Amino acid sequence: MEYKKICFVASNTPEAQKTLNVLSEQYKNYPINDADVIIALGGDGFMLETLHKHFKHNIPIYGINRGTVGFLLNHFEQGDLFEKLSNAQKVVLHPLKMIATDCHGRTTEGLAVNEVSLLRQTRQVANISIAIDGKIRMESLVCDGIMVATPAGSTAYNLSAHGPILPLESKLLALTPISPFRPRRWTGAILPHTSEIEFIINNESKRPVSAVADHTEVRDIKSVKITEDRSISLPLLFDPEHNLEERIISEQFLP
Repeated sequence: MEYKKICFVASNTPEAQKTLNVLSEQYKNYPINDADVIIALGGDGFMLETLHKHFKHNIPIYGINRGTVGFLLNHFEQGDLFEKLSNAQKVVLHPLKMIATDCHGRTTEGLAVNEVSLLRQTRQVANISIAIDGKIRMESLVCDGIMVATPAGSTAYNLSAHGPILPLESKLLALTPISPFRPRRWTGAILPHTSEIEFIINNESKRPVSAVADHTEVRDIKSVKITEDRSISLPLLFDPEHNLEERIISEQFLP
């Protein structure tokens, strides 16, 4: 597919802004409503911001790394940008939907490309019950927290917490505890992407817990429900030599 109308967006870092100025002079910068592709200049954090901001537009996003890690981004190289876009491979991601209910009965919804994480708020460890598709699978997990990660997010916070790396097309979710105390040797679970996961906070007044879905944080929660939202599609474009599937596989063989 040919992408001819580009909307450039960039983080506020000097390097990203410099690249924005160069590319905007070389290629016309279209308004988002007229564009057929978005080029995001920055790091992974800015890429996540761009995905959240432009959910509703449902047009492909091609990221160029002008930050640090750049796992969701392509390398910056001089060359014909239109040719790169026409040769790019498309990957479609679906975010997680979080519905968090706090101790006052208020509900908050959030979307996560990488993961939904629950974290203890104080010196007291959390005590969490886990239900999968309406069935309690663990009555009490005593821990610092727990998360549900997508395949795209499995190499981020999930990997740092010793969770599994999931192939992009695996149609799986990673359920990973954060510093579990009891049961001490529980390392988490791998679940079908169709699962509905619910966390219930035990003794929430003494052991308060917050829930975070990418940029949405809810404190003093009572329960959280998490599902994959397949009504939302996030198309990303990658250079063939830097495709996301290969990066996820390669992460499993790093020293």
